[in-house]
Amino acid sequence: CTQAFPSVTLAFSLLSSPVTTRRMSTLQTVESLASAPAAAAPSNTLPEACTQVEILGSTGVGALVVAFLALLVSTVAVLFKAANASASKRKFLFISAYITGVATLAYFAMLSDQGWVAITGCRQFFYARYIDWAITTPLLILDLGIIAGVDMMTLITIMASDVLMVYCGYMGAVSVVATVKWFWFLFSCMFFVPVIYALTRLFRNASQDSGHEAVHELYSRLSWLTVVTWSFYPIVWLFSEGFASFSVSLEVIAYAILDVFAKAVFSFIIIGNHEALEYTRGSRPAESREYV
Repeated sequence: CTQAFPSVTLAFSLLSSPVTTRRMSTLQTVESLASAPAAAAPSNTLPEACTQVEILGSTGVGALVVAFLALLVSTVAVLFKAANASASKRKFLFISAYITGVATLAYFAMLSDQGWVAITGCRQFFYARYIDWAITTPLLILDLGIIAGVDMMTLITIMASDVLMVYCGYMGAVSVVATVKWFWFLFSCMFFVPVIYALTRLFRNASQDSGHEAVHELYSRLSWLTVVTWSFYPIVWLFSEGFASFSVSLEVIAYAILDVFAKAVFSFIIIGNHEALEYTRGSRPAESREYV
């Protein structure tokens, strides 16, 4: 009978034993239950159990602090400029403020030791960065598209491709199986190609057709900054989330530099050339305002 109902026997023995004995028996039972999953066969869909995780070092924390401050200052500067800008300029400045503002919050989360998990290879992975990119990179394309005067359907298509690019990059980063990881990376690159093509050809041609040299010059500066910085992101991904050749700190430093240039410097270029925003399509030319 006791062999048929071992759990019942264990319960009666615990109740009839002294308090100290019951505590030790309960502890042994909990320990046996906790050790049971370890004996199970390893899964192909879960990362290996990590006794130690490679986390961010002091140098990486310093990079997060610098990036956080740079993005915060740029957000405040853009909002201050928007408060005194005309309605035609304000929409560009507000988009830029959202770009740097969301990035600032992402870096605050990473500084606060939030928004990360341990991935394959037992290394720290900041998924907060991908949430940032999924919001801010389409906004960057939106800003560039409105400046260039691209039609809305083209703009939506390129923004969707950008979101899928970020999504595939995230899925590749958290993949356990190596083959699956590299398939996700290839998918991400596939969605990256139309984004680069649009920025260097479609949007550029639209800015030339705007009829204002100031608009074309502003778009050229912003687009080349975006294309050059964004081209380095897959390279950093390869050596961090991909091959895990970079340390977590080096990965954070590389991404922080790219984020500052792609967002903070981007916003300051718009602030420095805000007069050109008057001549974009959908904005009222400055000359017409002077005679109203």
